[in-house]
Amino acid sequence: MQLSDFDFDLPDSLIATRPARPRSAARLLVAEGDRITDAVVRDLPSFLRAGDRLILNDTRVIPARLTGTRSRHGPEGATEARIEVTLLEPRPGGLWTALVKPLKKLAGGEVIRFSDDLSARMQGRDEDRAILEFNLAGKDFDEALARAGAMPLPPYIERRRAPDAQDREDYQTVWARRPGAVAAPTASLHFDDLLLDGLRAAGIGMTYVTLHVGAGTFLPVKVNDVTRHRMHAEWGEVSEAAAGEIEATRRAGGRIIPVGTTALRLIETAGQGGEMLPWSGDTDIFIYPGFRFRMTDALMTNFHLPKSTLMMLVSALMGPERIRRIYAHAITERYRFFSYGDASLLVPER
Repeated sequence: MQLSDFDFDLPDSLIATRPARPRSAARLLVAEGDRITDAVVRDLPSFLRAGDRLILNDTRVIPARLTGTRSRHGPEGATEARIEVTLLEPRPGGLWTALVKPLKKLAGGEVIRFSDDLSARMQGRDEDRAILEFNLAGKDFDEALARAGAMPLPPYIERRRAPDAQDREDYQTVWARRPGAVAAPTASLHFDDLLLDGLRAAGIGMTYVTLHVGAGTFLPVKVNDVTRHRMHAEWGEVSEAAAGEIEATRRAGGRIIPVGTTALRLIETAGQGGEMLPWSGDTDIFIYPGFRFRMTDALMTNFHLPKSTLMMLVSALMGPERIRRIYAHAITERYRFFSYGDASLLVPER
């Protein structure tokens, strides 16, 4: 299974840099086996059945993109360097791993100042990542980060425009609760209160789980034989209440439909034994064609990058040939792609 098997040509004009407004006005491609229907996200309840259950990721994106300065005093006098930081994940003892640009301009022990009240000391390196210790912790850190940080938009958006104040709302789900993600569960960005009310009225259940999406979701696959790729780990949790709701739906004959690949990867991790059980920890599950889905009956997701692990996941769910036809249809009909783009509802034949 080669990386080229998951490639396709995408016109740059189809890469969305802003979301649809209102959120549920985005387009929705519904693929039920070989049948494709062009719809709108607000139509979602009509494609589901009473008793189905959506699985929603309640992670909250933190403003993880920071810009600061490093000051240094040497024989040539005082010098400053602009330092860009993207927080990746917290570590014990108040430390954070982070991507730093340019990392070579930062030595151990040096301090980056991001604002009057927020700074971080370089404590070491972990391969190509920096280990930073901030001057604040807890609520004080959260409040200072909210003032100094920007939303960590995906690279394919940042190449076209800089993050702005609107992204603080746009790049966050309406039910975001548990801070810790550095990328949004983007299929969930299409939901608004009107759509949620319509789903409840149609008898659709909703269960919240947590998976803190990491920056590794944007890392390219660097091996030609995709089976040799190793996924980044992300922390997730399925609570006892969530596991119970999912199992009750399965026993009653309802379908389990994760909204987004993050929710799918989490429930497939927790349900590998064939039963949904409470679970928490790091998951690095890698889903590609040949994977046996135990919990997932359908998936709502956005349109993904060529040669990405997410293209491999949807190919595993629908079959490689079918997903190629679905994506060809999406390109012909000019669906908008990636994080701020349109959505698909993928229902495999069972």
